[in-house]
Amino acid sequence: MTHPLLIQGGMGVGVSGWKLASAVSREGQLGVVAGTALATVLIRRLQDGDPGGVCRKAMETFPVKGLSEKILQRYFIPSGKAPEKGYLRHPLPDARPNSLFQELTVVGTFVEVFLAKAGHTRKVGLNLLEKIQIPTLASLYGAMLAGVDYVLMGAGIPRNIPGILDDFAKGNKASLPLDVEGASRDESTSLSFDPADYPMAKSQLLKRPYFLAIVSSHVLAQTLVKKSNGRVDGLIVEGASAGGHNAPPRVRGELSPSGEPVYGPRDEVDLAKIRDLNLPFWLAGSFGQPGKLKQALALGATGVQVGTPFAFCEESGIDPAIKAKVIAQSRAGTLEIFTDPAASPTGFPFKVIASSGSISEKPVYEARTRRCDLGYLRKPYRREDGSLGFRCPAEPIDDFIRKGGSAEEAENRKCVCNGLMSTVGLSQIQAGNEKEPVMVTGGLDAKRLYTFLAGEDRTGFSAKEVIDCLLKDQFPEEGMAGRYAEASAP
Repeated sequence: MTHPLLIQGGMGVGVSGWKLASAVSREGQLGVVAGTALATVLIRRLQDGDPGGVCRKAMETFPVKGLSEKILQRYFIPSGKAPEKGYLRHPLPDARPNSLFQELTVVGTFVEVFLAKAGHTRKVGLNLLEKIQIPTLASLYGAMLAGVDYVLMGAGIPRNIPGILDDFAKGNKASLPLDVEGASRDESTSLSFDPADYPMAKSQLLKRPYFLAIVSSHVLAQTLVKKSNGRVDGLIVEGASAGGHNAPPRVRGELSPSGEPVYGPRDEVDLAKIRDLNLPFWLAGSFGQPGKLKQALALGATGVQVGTPFAFCEESGIDPAIKAKVIAQSRAGTLEIFTDPAASPTGFPFKVIASSGSISEKPVYEARTRRCDLGYLRKPYRREDGSLGFRCPAEPIDDFIRKGGSAEEAENRKCVCNGLMSTVGLSQIQAGNEKEPVMVTGGLDAKRLYTFLAGEDRTGFSAKEVIDCLLKDQFPEEGMAGRYAEASAP
């Protein structure tokens, strides 16, 4: 198997959508769809009228008879909802199997991967966050039904994922331990998913995708390789300059004068120990510039993962006006990026691009009514009566405290779920005609987005232009990037 030199990062809610993944894969590299919140993405696209009918076309191929029709009947609006109307929501994620949320997740993930793979025979990946556990099993199964080739996962210790992929490939029921705050040491809670609940799909022989673990330390890499419940096929070694969620620094609580987490020598990855694991690995975090691929290969890497340049290319899901503004700021040298230690309810530092009218501005943040109506980042906890509850540090503070949380933990938390939905043009209209503000994230490479503009009159660039730019040092001859793509195709 020839693995790709370039892996496109799985950025955010709908940023790495099927259009971007398809564009990257068609160039012979690994296009990746973001697996987060695809239940919401699907039903909002349907309520917007499903322009071009692409979602419905993919849903027609879903192998479980009647399920697509059930979803369409509930959520599809042929002419699209009125702009001033809010979207119909799905039930909040919870631990129950066979729920409507689980069905929407299976179908939503199937649709995204199916569309990314349509019309070509090259590889497509799915990116998930280990911290978001409730949709994981349904997301993996839906992606495998659509023939996903790679699964990438970070933001935690995903050592249970390889075994789940093995189980689903065999048509077996799979389970995932659920992290429950306040649970005793001898207590265990698991999520489960049984392909038998999807009988027509169960009869299909599913391919086991490659599993790539996203790690920020050689210690974590060693742990995953030795203690996972199945085969880890490769590693993505991600530094703190990458966009979105970053692993917390080893020394907690230390902040720079600007209020950002401080990363030091203990956070540097020992690449010699990564190489000793004898697995393919890709370097990520500020590797989205010419010359960086050559540098990575010299260090023994298989290639690089690149997020930010793809996040702001023409095919990404970010609203075109937001992309244009960020690229213009990059060109003018005025772009500001803040690694916010408190923004994300996950507790992981989160990179936020300063953008007017967005939740990065204090007045916009303070004017927003706190709520938790999507629930992807809610954390399960054990109530005093022993039952399972869910809470989110970004929900109304009184609600969070009533559920056992603290005011300190809730302070300055932002609703990443709603913010990222708004960034891809799927803003919820809340009660009182309150429109959810956008939240723009990107790595430190966002300051150099202007390098992908081919001329002074250009205001944007394509995924192909990003790929050609990143490969030109490795393949300087004209057309070599294209020839590599042909050679790496199956």
